[in-house]
Amino acid sequence: MSDWLSSADAAWLHMDRPTNLMVINIVFMLEQPMEFEQLKARVQERLVDEFPKFRRRVVESPLRLLPARWADDPDFAINHHMHHVALPAPGDDAALRELMGDVMTQPIDRSRPLWHVYLIDNYGDGCALLVRIHHCVSDGITLGEAMLSLVDAPPGSKMVPKAVEVDRYSASPFDVGAGIRALASAGGAATSLVRQGTGLAVSPGRQVSLAKAVVRDGTTAIRLVVKPPDAQTAFKGDPGVSRLVTWTSAMSLPEIKRIARSHGGTVNDVVLAAVAGALRHYLQGHGESLADIQAMVPFNLRPLDAPLPRDLGNRFGLVFLPLPVTVSGSLERFRETHNRMEDIKNSREGAVTYGLLSVTGMTPEPIERRVVDMFTSKVTAVMTNVPGPRVPVSIAGAPISTILVWAPTSGHLGLSVAILSYCDDVAVGLVVDAALIPDPDVIIDDIEREVAALGTFQPSVG
Repeated sequence: MSDWLSSADAAWLHMDRPTNLMVINIVFMLEQPMEFEQLKARVQERLVDEFPKFRRRVVESPLRLLPARWADDPDFAINHHMHHVALPAPGDDAALRELMGDVMTQPIDRSRPLWHVYLIDNYGDGCALLVRIHHCVSDGITLGEAMLSLVDAPPGSKMVPKAVEVDRYSASPFDVGAGIRALASAGGAATSLVRQGTGLAVSPGRQVSLAKAVVRDGTTAIRLVVKPPDAQTAFKGDPGVSRLVTWTSAMSLPEIKRIARSHGGTVNDVVLAAVAGALRHYLQGHGESLADIQAMVPFNLRPLDAPLPRDLGNRFGLVFLPLPVTVSGSLERFRETHNRMEDIKNSREGAVTYGLLSVTGMTPEPIERRVVDMFTSKVTAVMTNVPGPRVPVSIAGAPISTILVWAPTSGHLGLSVAILSYCDDVAVGLVVDAALIPDPDVIIDDIEREVAALGTFQPSVG
């Protein structure tokens, strides 16, 4: 494993701001209590001993003259990263949400490995685990797989099958050097740039192929750069520090699959259309004008059957999905969501954004900040869809009822939407800026109503 942070990992390291921490938050809700010492032993054995970054810290050179590197923490102790707390009575969802909102605003000490685990007692009849890991350690997809190291599945079962139901995108590599040259030249003189700079064009056929890649990715990069800022709505503004956390009740995955098949789409189409409808109703309820809202959607660039890398790291791209908030009617929003998802599935946006993010991680901090602000101005929300275990799992004998994974919001964003399927359930979670969206439960209730409306095969009013 290389000691140097990749440029993509470095980009996430440097995106931290007081109002937006680049920390991935994962919560496991368990049906029975757990012993703290037992949890510590499991985290030590299955995370710390297996994945080196859980015992390594980031060391940056003075003035960032050299890349940041990973180094063993000479004072590593698992007690620095494990926390045991309890909810106040009545220990319900509201109490858990309040605690999580408070914890999510706390920065992670960069002088130590960049993770923490909280065992939260007195949650109903069981407990909850909150895992917080800085994004520079890993992306959400890979980290979700790593977190499954903590759980136990029934003998002989597969927790996540290889053919998971996720939308597939074009994931061929992005030539960073070629793409940036094409960006700088607006795609002009691509063939000569390839000949002069790549050193790989050893044959006329190869030259033509690389030239086409330069033009293709350069054009995509330019289109991303010139994309206008997203519409100004109640969801957009300068975020504060406070966060509110909430989630839906468990929704039936077989029912959502039935709805998707009936309308000729995917599970993802159903849930994203429901989110679009809920955001529409929220704007209407607050007297706001309607506008389609751009969501930033991460997706995996690693092959689905690739083994989990021990050094974790970030290998994902971003696509921009315009949610059809202005479209009236649940069924009509579903159809439009499906069409828009089909448009981006073969897009080069993901590979290009990964390449641009890698280049951004090599730049001085003021430039990096401006690039991040430029791209986040074009969207309103981050939306993640992570497939969870397909069979019931437990941790140290405690069955897990719900899992959610939230991606951080960079720049000036204040809305993160998490979709996670587990067994026969789907849950949608929100983390919102408290100043921008003080009543997120209204959105959660409408997501559930929108899914139910699609299940009746009738469009909803408005």
